[in-house]
Amino acid sequence: MDASRGLFDDSKDGATPGKGLSLLARLQRHVGRRIVSGFLILVPLVITFLILRFVYVYVEGFFSPIVDEFAWTFPGIGVVITLLLLYITGAFLAGKRVRAWEDSMLSRVPIVGSIYSVSRQSIDALSSKHFSRVVFLDWPRPGVRAMGFVTGHLHSGIEGSGAMVVVYIPTVPNPTSGMLAWVSEDDVINTDITVEDAMKVVFSGGIVLPPFEAPASISAAIPLEGETMSKGPQPS
Repeated sequence: MDASRGLFDDSKDGATPGKGLSLLARLQRHVGRRIVSGFLILVPLVITFLILRFVYVYVEGFFSPIVDEFAWTFPGIGVVITLLLLYITGAFLAGKRVRAWEDSMLSRVPIVGSIYSVSRQSIDALSSKHFSRVVFLDWPRPGVRAMGFVTGHLHSGIEGSGAMVVVYIPTVPNPTSGMLAWVSEDDVINTDITVEDAMKVVFSGGIVLPPFEAPASISAAIPLEGETMSKGPQPS
């Protein structure tokens, strides 16, 4: 076997071997693929680093001059103060009464109320505590499977029907908007996907998929148009 072919052949990566290509062409393709792979690996790390660096510099620049006037300082004191403030806020101000007071006060302020309302709705929409579980259902037509979050239950159903669930179907990649569907409990397929993993799917547009083995079972569980759902063994 040609040594150069073994080094630069990308067929092991799932690509079609470059039959008939010269050594230079195989080298260019090999180097190009490796550069793209390195780019895809490093870009998320660089973005994460830049965001953390921006937050660190901003927080340090905000708190350091204040602390210098009253006490000794050290690198990272701004981050420590920020974490302490977040902890105190979560420990003593995270309650329904404080939330109601905050909403009633800020929502009445012109301009500020509009910004606060949009921010609050966005945070609430992204909060997993409002979603009880992740399900699949036929949407928007039979044969097309969509992922949704169960947000509520209707035990008596609509117009005397059986129990129903309220399913929020988010848009991609912005889950703060979407569709709301009232679906029979029997027409949804429960999954083991966590809300956090489902949110990753939404934000990434399906690029990041959760570790589950369900495509075959989902297809079998939800009947296509013209088929009937099998509840058990059918008599021959």
